[in-house]
Amino acid sequence: MGATTMDQKSLWAGVVVLLLLQGGSAYKLVCYFTNWSQDRQEPGKFTPENIDPFLCSHLIYSFASIENNKVIIKDKSEVMLYQTINSLKTKNPKLKILLSIGGYLFGSKGDLDFINLLSFDFHGSWEKPLITGHNSPLSKGWQDRGPSSYYNVEYAVGYWIHKGMPSEKVVMGIPTYGHSFTLASAETTVGAPASGPGAAGPITESSGFLAYYEICQFLKGAKITRLQDQQVPYAIKGNQWVGYDDVKSMETKVQFLKNLNLGGAMIWSIDMDDFTGKSCNQGPYPLIQAVKRSLGSL
Repeated sequence: MGATTMDQKSLWAGVVVLLLLQGGSAYKLVCYFTNWSQDRQEPGKFTPENIDPFLCSHLIYSFASIENNKVIIKDKSEVMLYQTINSLKTKNPKLKILLSIGGYLFGSKGDLDFINLLSFDFHGSWEKPLITGHNSPLSKGWQDRGPSSYYNVEYAVGYWIHKGMPSEKVVMGIPTYGHSFTLASAETTVGAPASGPGAAGPITESSGFLAYYEICQFLKGAKITRLQDQQVPYAIKGNQWVGYDDVKSMETKVQFLKNLNLGGAMIWSIDMDDFTGKSCNQGPYPLIQAVKRSLGSL
């Protein structure tokens, strides 16, 4: 497979632009597959063989490398990975398989079939002062003031539409992971002081970050609270605090996007859901399946 020259208009940091017209009124369910997930230890090791070709309407491989405006294939193993992913279309010819490339959004709404809105990572251990906050709150919390009142899905979606992006071209991002914190005091609510990121998960091995299959293990013995204003849950265990999405919040978010006539949902990422069904005891891909059921027609 040789290098391919790409026009700058097709580039967006972390977001793919589909260059084929999409017809009909069915929703999109866009799922990202991260190529580094195959390097995780079991049970988090995820390869193309784990992908259900009927789960999503679009599958996006992340990320291709770019040098001098060319897609670079680094080694034979990457070629094999591309070929294995493309072979999923033999099982489901309707599956659209795309390649995500780093870059910038040079564009105009006339050039785009849809955008994947990264409506998560609103709060995390990078913030100063460091306090607890949910990764992907649907709505503004009662305690949000100033800039923090913008850090929610509802505002992010509304901003894009207000700036002229047609609602049907907005595909709303929903995460299959959470952000965690180490509490600095006995206070445990949203906005509680934190001393640093939460402990790294045993599989993803990244402090302040837990995949859903790790969160399910964390929830054993944890205290779970559902935020009625932000419509998402968080959990505490000892001095560890994690804000995450579950089946109920997934369903609520899908209803929200349907009410706004958005183009569908984007999942970051397919490999961080409980793809085996063994960690959460909710069946394989419980979060993505909840989104798919709630969307209906794909």
